[in-house]
Amino acid sequence: MRHALIFAAGLGERMRPLTEHTPKPLLPVAGKPLIAWHLEKLAAAGVHYVVINTSHLAEQFPAALGDGSRWGLRIRYAYEGPAPLETGGGMLNALPLLGPEPFLVVSGDVWCDADFAALPAEPRGLAHLLMTGNPAHHPRGDFRLDAEGRLHDDGEPRLTYSGIGVFRRELLDGWREAVGAAAGAEAKPPRFKLRPLLETAMANGRVDGSPHHGAWTDVGTPQRLAELESALRG
Repeated sequence: MRHALIFAAGLGERMRPLTEHTPKPLLPVAGKPLIAWHLEKLAAAGVHYVVINTSHLAEQFPAALGDGSRWGLRIRYAYEGPAPLETGGGMLNALPLLGPEPFLVVSGDVWCDADFAALPAEPRGLAHLLMTGNPAHHPRGDFRLDAEGRLHDDGEPRLTYSGIGVFRRELLDGWREAVGAAAGAEAKPPRFKLRPLLETAMANGRVDGSPHHGAWTDVGTPQRLAELESALRG
């Protein structure tokens, strides 16, 4: 994989007041912005080109990260406007900046010690999701991973999607049918979640997954940020 997309457009509402003046992915963790941990790992995995989608306090990203050259990367910014476009709309908005090949997707508000290079460069289907154990704040999980590595939106036990995966741009081809009359779908640019597209692809057996047994944190609250800071510095 030579290209990657980092979701960094969220408002960070649960992280207030920390995110009133700083986007969540730029909050410092153990001496560097949370998103810098991803950029280092992407560069180590052989990624050369990264698209970062932005909305809330968007101007701070290029000011803090520049063109990516300090990591040996080329960074482009996909501005979504003053209101974030959700994961599906954000991916659709970024597609013109991404090439035809599968690309790695990373949520800018997670921390994970996974080796990105271990993910498949060519998913068997439309997407390959890295799955992790269910955290206390999300005990029901998201999807079931079967013995053949396929993901399903039914059955037990379920794992939690880590926010890290490899996607083919073709996943977005039928987005209108998948999201239906969801609020925001008719906006310009459209605003919609990625999950309905994944559920449709799963129903057709076209989403794979793999388990991650290492460290992973959804940095969604100030408390979790403080716990991650303590763990990394400990």
